[in-house]
Amino acid sequence: MSRKINNVLTWLESSAEKFPNKTVFADETDSVTYAEFTTLARSLGTAIAERTPPRTPVAVLGNKTVDALVAFFGCVYAGCFYVPLNPAHPAARRERILETLGAPLVVVCAGEEKTAESIVGCPLLRTSEGKTHHIDGARLADIARGAIDVDPLYVIFTSGSTGEPKGIAVSHRSVVDFIEEFTDIFAIDCDEVLANQAPFDFDVSVKDIYSTVRAGATLQIIPKRMFSFPMMLIDFMCERKVTTLVWAVSAMCILSGFRAFSYRTPDTVKKVLFSGEAMPVKHLDYWRKSFPGATFVNLYGPTEITCNCAYYIIDKDFDGAEIPIGKPFPNERVALFDGDREIAVTEANAIGEICVSGTALSLGYYNNPDATEKAFVRDPRICAYMQRMYKTGDMGYYGGDGLLYFCGRRDFQIKYMGHRIELGEIERAIEQVHAVSRAVCIFDNPKQKLYAFYVGDATAEEIATHLREKLPAFMIPSRIVQTTEFPLTENGKIDRKKLAEAAHVHR
Repeated sequence: MSRKINNVLTWLESSAEKFPNKTVFADETDSVTYAEFTTLARSLGTAIAERTPPRTPVAVLGNKTVDALVAFFGCVYAGCFYVPLNPAHPAARRERILETLGAPLVVVCAGEEKTAESIVGCPLLRTSEGKTHHIDGARLADIARGAIDVDPLYVIFTSGSTGEPKGIAVSHRSVVDFIEEFTDIFAIDCDEVLANQAPFDFDVSVKDIYSTVRAGATLQIIPKRMFSFPMMLIDFMCERKVTTLVWAVSAMCILSGFRAFSYRTPDTVKKVLFSGEAMPVKHLDYWRKSFPGATFVNLYGPTEITCNCAYYIIDKDFDGAEIPIGKPFPNERVALFDGDREIAVTEANAIGEICVSGTALSLGYYNNPDATEKAFVRDPRICAYMQRMYKTGDMGYYGGDGLLYFCGRRDFQIKYMGHRIELGEIERAIEQVHAVSRAVCIFDNPKQKLYAFYVGDATAEEIATHLREKLPAFMIPSRIVQTTEFPLTENGKIDRKKLAEAAHVHR
């Protein structure tokens, strides 16, 4: 009888038994085998368990390194759930997160001792101390016996519409449910070498970490600074013989924007999976031409539903057309709603809010019942019992091909000059201009002004002429501003807030 998986440690220990001497995680300066990693995590787990009880949060202060991953799994061995705390963020944000968590134990990774000095009112544990702690096998076994699959695994904090961080709590069951399907569908096996791009406080990294331990694969952690030096990044990928990329769209656009593969192509790359934002077709075309034998996949889904709920395997050229987000992952139900009315697949092009049900839904927002109740609602199609559904705030529609398409955030649907406008429609029209690689539209509500920012060699006049041929007059931006690059958030998405601030400068 196969063992039921109700905890991600089952994957780690199974892979450690099969591949004890194989590298599981490596960063620029450090690497660790499955056997070594398990021992370090169990040692740190014992130290954590002596300081805080199971099912409590443990903040992990550290950049994305092997040391941070030891801390994550140490938390799990202690029966706790980890909360990544990014040392690059302002101290005030870290303080708000720690306050929300209730002054938890903070595990301080190597090199972050100075940053930890600003933390007040929380007990601290350095990984250097915890990794050399004795292993209390009896205590860890007792903790494991008391674990259930709905125990939280991690909490990742994102910023809500108010700018206040909201912590999304995700259970072991949700991660197991998603990663089992994810690794099977995309054939991620023990021969894979994944290249981590995302910071550990961004849920794209969840696919990297848990696909690796589930498959018995290897994860190479790319230093953030390398994305500012494309040739250095490509050399790293070649040297580490990377096979699989699970990256944010903006990270891919950095390389394609620089035409970086004219320098060198990492020919071991066979799978490229992307998410986070709509992929500009011109950038996708460059990647596909550079890796003609690779599989490309468009992934969709917010953090609240455990990574992704829909996918589309790229199987054709799009010639400026939109790329579908495709079909739901197994055991996830994705639907479009106009209010409480579900939009049928046969209602092509009818726009509705994307809503998701299934085991992969997160537990909700940590210590924030009001926000949880607002976003995680009763499925209006089911009256006889409580079936949770998450309202993503994203808008979508079904194409004539029956596939699901993303068409923007509900927040990006504006009322302007008496008309309802999707900012994404204007962005896509601008990106059709030959010498434009990416575009973003910003709406200044108080001034009732539309602004467009773009990267490319086209002139603003050329873009305006093109838009007048494609769009009604009320959708033409008041100002069209050329920029060399878009500001990015810590998670690698376009920072629209900073662009909105720039819009004030250009108005």
